Amino acid sequence: MVPVQVAEGLPHQVGMLLLIALPIACMSWTVTHEEVFREPREFCKSKSQNCKSLPQRKFFYLFTCEYCFSHYVTAVVLFFTRFHLLYEGWRGYVLAEFALVLLANMYMSLYNRLRLDIKHENVAIAVEEKQAA
Repeated sequence: MVPVQVAEGLPHQVGMLLLIALPIACMSWTVTHEEVFREPREFCKSKSQNCKSLPQRKFFYLFTCEYCFSHYVTAVVLFFTRFHLLYEGWRGYVLAEFALVLLANMYMSLYNRLRLDIKHENVAIAVEEKQAA
C-alpha cells in the first residue's frame, strides 16, 4: 500500500497539531483521573510514595500525574504518526512533542474546568430543590 502524499504546509501542521492533541489529552486524562483506572492508579500512587529508589518512585508517579503521563503518551503517538512540526527530522519531533504536550494539557484544563462548572451547577440545583421542598 502506498501512503497518500499530503501537503505539509503550516496550516496543515497546525490543524494536525490541534487534532492529534485531542486523543493525547483523552488518554492522559482517562488513565490519571477516571474510575476505570482507579485501582492501578492507587497502586501506582502508593508505590510512588513508598518505594525506596528514586527511579521507581518517579516511574510510578508518572501514572498519577496527567502532565507527566502526557509526555509519554505524546512520545508514543509521535512514534506511530511520525508527525513533526516546522522542521524535518529530530528537531521537528522535539517541537511537536512539546507543542502537543502543551495543547493536550490545555485541553485537559478546559475539560476539568467544564466538569467543575457542571458539578457546581448540579449542587446549586440540588440546594434550590431542597429549599423549594
